[in-house]
Amino acid sequence: MQFNDVAAIVTGGASGLGAATAAMLARRGAKVTLFDLNAELGEETASRIGGAFIKVDVTDDNAVAAAITKAEAAHGKARILVNCAGIGTPQRTVNRDGTPHTLAHFKRVIEVNLIGSFNMISKFAAALIPAEPIGEERGVIVNTASVAAFDGQIGQAAYSASKGGIVGMTLPVARDLAQSGIRVMTVAPGIFLTPLLEGLPEAAQESLGKQVPFPSRLGQPDEYAQLVESIIANPMLNGEVIRLDGAIRMAPR
Repeated sequence: MQFNDVAAIVTGGASGLGAATAAMLARRGAKVTLFDLNAELGEETASRIGGAFIKVDVTDDNAVAAAITKAEAAHGKARILVNCAGIGTPQRTVNRDGTPHTLAHFKRVIEVNLIGSFNMISKFAAALIPAEPIGEERGVIVNTASVAAFDGQIGQAAYSASKGGIVGMTLPVARDLAQSGIRVMTVAPGIFLTPLLEGLPEAAQESLGKQVPFPSRLGQPDEYAQLVESIIANPMLNGEVIRLDGAIRMAPR
């Protein structure tokens, strides 16, 4: 898939992995629309990269459909979708005080991370299928899972389940969309320097980084964006999950 003058949508694009990916796409000449709930940061990021911003909840059926239509009006038919929107606060299956995991919390994590990603995928693809292909393909979808899908730690039942769901749907969705010339890939990052980790003391960041075999540091959002760039550019990458983790295998805690 080409980049120049192609419209792209990045969810969770206001910060972290999404912002780095949006900036990469803009540098390559794509017309980028950011979807995020953080309007202030989203507008700021969009302004910095010369893109557009739409405040949207990826779990909202009607809001996502309307946002895709609005993005198309601004930049034309989107050919690239990168799903980075996600949440994940830890909670044990049974808490230390003996109370069970809050079901509403479990549902919310699944709703945002897994259902929100699928909501974007299905509506993005439905809008794209009527368009003519560019060369041999119509478009590319890149989802964001996590190494927690494979090595979930204590307190990550909801988060790991949501990311495991993204891993599990990658191949069947790629097969669903193959006849329409739309590729589907997933990246499973390890420990990356996202806004959540940026709030930790430097010593804590270094300690986390040392858990990575090599390079023994936290991943940089630009390194995630670099992999997304390669996925978009290489037409044989389809239906696969790529771990981007410096060979880490997460310990129980």
